[in-house]
Amino acid sequence: MFYEEAGRGPGLVLVHGSWVDHHEWDQMVPLLAKHFRVVSYDRRGHSKSSLTNHQGSVHEDVEDLLALIRLLRLDPAVVMGNSFGALIALRLAAAHPEVIAAIVGHEPPGLWLLAEDLAYSEVLQGFTTHVGDVAEALKAGNNAQGAELFVDSIALGPGSWERLPPDQRETFVRNAPTFLDELGDPDGLSLDLGKLQGYTGPVLLTQGDQSPPMFASILDRLQLALPNAQRVTWAGAGHVPHLTHPHEYAETVIKYAVQDDAAS
Repeated sequence: MFYEEAGRGPGLVLVHGSWVDHHEWDQMVPLLAKHFRVVSYDRRGHSKSSLTNHQGSVHEDVEDLLALIRLLRLDPAVVMGNSFGALIALRLAAAHPEVIAAIVGHEPPGLWLLAEDLAYSEVLQGFTTHVGDVAEALKAGNNAQGAELFVDSIALGPGSWERLPPDQRETFVRNAPTFLDELGDPDGLSLDLGKLQGYTGPVLLTQGDQSPPMFASILDRLQLALPNAQRVTWAGAGHVPHLTHPHEYAETVIKYAVQDDAAS
């Protein structure tokens, strides 16, 4: 598993979302490294980290994160995840709270938390349809087409693919097979709220006001389940504030995590 380190101080691990890699955090690492020992890594099957030869699962992602924290003797660490990376961070907190100092999670796509809410039946159906289109393209070997469909119809909105820098588009295309693998994991977009209730450490749940409203509803359910959760919404931000608002995002995390570290 490929990883990089920067800075000194309490451990802070950055967990990226689907399709991308550790470079997602490039703008934030120098800001966070003034206060933390920052570790960013490529999740299993992404960019410089090894592929698996079997159906992967989110449980393996959790075990990888746990192993990295223990290997580098970061525990207890602040774990900060974006999108699918936030799901991994929350799952780790539920399974191994002893290695977590605090969680910062931005818009985890825990869609199955909304499955019993009739108000979101149309949203979930639309998501399923779009994901099906992406999967069909990837299965046919059209990785660039699948990546563009994902970015424009699911993640960032119409026209976003063309606005991405070429190197980011290349990363999406390179990691497309791992996203297809994630789609085969029945547990990928689920969270056990009962287990999460057992995590009593600090959690900062974040969202952008430009993101689809389903993320706010997912965070509502998480906030009710987590005893010590706080919430922040950024004006003008969407699903990737580490790219669009890195300074504001870093300032929020530093204020939150440093205070919690001092308090403990």
